[in-house]
Amino acid sequence: MAKSKSRYLRRRDVIIVPLLLLVLAVVLGPTPSSAAGDAWWVPAARPTPDSGIDVTGEPFTGTNTKGEVRGFVDAHDHLFANEAFGGRLICGKVFSEAGIADALKDCPEHYPDGSLAVFDFITKGGDGRHDPVGWPTFKDWPAHDSLTHQQNYYAWVERAWRGGQRVLVNDLVTNGVICSVYFFKDRSCDEMTSLRLQAKMTYDLQAYIDKMYGGPGKGWFRIVTDSAQARAVIEQGKLAVILGVETSEPFGCKQILDIPQCGKADIDAGLDELYALGVRSMFLCHKFDNALCGVRFDSGSLGTAINVGQFLSTGTFWKTEKCTGPQHDNPIGSATAAGAEAKLPAGVSVPSYSSDAQCNVRGLTDLGEYAVRGMMKRKMMLEIDHMSVKAVGRALDIFESESYPGVISSHSWMDLNWTERVYGLGGFIAQYMHGSEGFVAEANRTKALRDKYDVGYGYGTDMNGVGGWPGPRGADAPNKVTYPFRSVDGGSLIDRQTTGERTWDLNTDGAAHYGLVPDWIEDIRMVGGQGVVNDLFRGAESYLGTWGATERHQAGVDLAKGAPATASSTEWNPFVSYAPNRAVDGLRDTRWASGWSDDQWLQIDLGSTHRVGQVTLDWERAYGKSYSIRLSTDGVNWNTVWSTTTGDGGLDTARFAGTPARYVRIAGTERGTGWGYSLYEVGVHSG
Repeated sequence: MAKSKSRYLRRRDVIIVPLLLLVLAVVLGPTPSSAAGDAWWVPAARPTPDSGIDVTGEPFTGTNTKGEVRGFVDAHDHLFANEAFGGRLICGKVFSEAGIADALKDCPEHYPDGSLAVFDFITKGGDGRHDPVGWPTFKDWPAHDSLTHQQNYYAWVERAWRGGQRVLVNDLVTNGVICSVYFFKDRSCDEMTSLRLQAKMTYDLQAYIDKMYGGPGKGWFRIVTDSAQARAVIEQGKLAVILGVETSEPFGCKQILDIPQCGKADIDAGLDELYALGVRSMFLCHKFDNALCGVRFDSGSLGTAINVGQFLSTGTFWKTEKCTGPQHDNPIGSATAAGAEAKLPAGVSVPSYSSDAQCNVRGLTDLGEYAVRGMMKRKMMLEIDHMSVKAVGRALDIFESESYPGVISSHSWMDLNWTERVYGLGGFIAQYMHGSEGFVAEANRTKALRDKYDVGYGYGTDMNGVGGWPGPRGADAPNKVTYPFRSVDGGSLIDRQTTGERTWDLNTDGAAHYGLVPDWIEDIRMVGGQGVVNDLFRGAESYLGTWGATERHQAGVDLAKGAPATASSTEWNPFVSYAPNRAVDGLRDTRWASGWSDDQWLQIDLGSTHRVGQVTLDWERAYGKSYSIRLSTDGVNWNTVWSTTTGDGGLDTARFAGTPARYVRIAGTERGTGWGYSLYEVGVHSG
């Protein structure tokens, strides 16, 4: 869901009121006239009345001269957030069989004047009052700063597709804690129940659009479950829709007083179910620390409110430590949130945090690592936004050790220092839907890396994600959008969008709903030039490149697994064995440990000579600061192929030129701690 704060979005300060309401704010027409009557892109039976599309011309099809698909990618949207959080947080529907008047109407409690629109009051300021009437007048909503009203009406999504978008990631989203405390609800707060419903509704929307266009398979909205399907859909000129998941406690994996409320069986069952629903990408944590990973903090008063929510949900506040690298989580600060803090038990208060300790102590837990590896087995893509830098670092270490490309940053909520590591793996990055000036500035900052790795760019609208969207630049702004304008491919003419009695203009209304995505892209072109838009137009190809490489990934054969191992010494323990073979038994909860001195080694006999080009070392807390990897064909003559004097523990991946070897030796010369050397697992690969 929403990126709660950004240097590019100016958010109105709001008065902090009762706890979880604050947490809510963060967690979270006419047919084309130029078309022939039998054109595939013209609906046979559009509902009447309905929204205008206001795009004329044939959608582009096929590939470019290099055989690459073309088009924009929205890597982060929430089509059916109106079905989440108890069903009454986001008002309005994506579609309705009863028509647009039923779909685009406000929540009952918002009538007659928004007096009970408490969430509007919190997220927008003022008194929350507004004209609740949607269709046909739309006086007050949708709007760029109205966060509780439907922004993803199907016809608005259709306009984005006709304007050049070819990939949409629909993140199924909810939060059980938010649901449980919100005043209004009409359904269960169980997270998996909500995710199942949202998946079903996505398929129902596909059927609804298919019927409009003449039958099954004929509509422009196509749910895909593999990259080949997606390419075929885009080559036809249609929109490929991928299901993702963004929720705070996937598989029931919350924690209470640091005790996980789930196990490996829950994770396996949950991943299997989500995969069967069609989900191919997901977040493992979001806003609250859970049993899988620590989160990237929120700042300011809202951060304090979320921290209180974390305590009420888990029994613990966020805990920080000094960062070990350039990456850091958002600073928590000392801003108060009086209404939220009043909900704490007597004698409990939000802790203070040191300004030089900005990293969450919680990283990727053992269960979280199990979930990451489970996603790898199922060829799913991991969303790393919202994970603490400690958790992201470990996840990237795992992916690099396996050369696994399935990593996504979809809406600017990771430390930007991770950018090259993501691109180096073959992952994909999209930027939050900032205003055009800010979007262009960040796109330009990372342009050299995109050129280096020859990748396109994406955006994450986060519509229905309670985040805030670009406001108007003004009717007199320089380089404003001039209507009508041509689509990027030049084949369509895009005019102001009209729904009912309301016509929207990006210059004066901002990005009020999904139908204004093409207008926003034109604004980017006007502000930043064609180059940024060209990178965005390559987004669909790059996203599918990451997805396809993820699907094709094959885990390398571990030559060391089960091989005989010896060592210079072994730490003695009367209850647990730390024998050398424990580092090659394929289990991640056993380990080899040496005596507590320098100049120790672990040696593995591969049984016969193999080409060796990569060694992975998963260190326990007792790690090697200075160590080398040596290879031999006879166990007598050794060749050092890799070494370091700056080891920092964790999961190390050493790559080097392929070398024939039967014996592999890890030789430690300087310990990183006062203990010995200790390895959970050593992997040896051909590379």
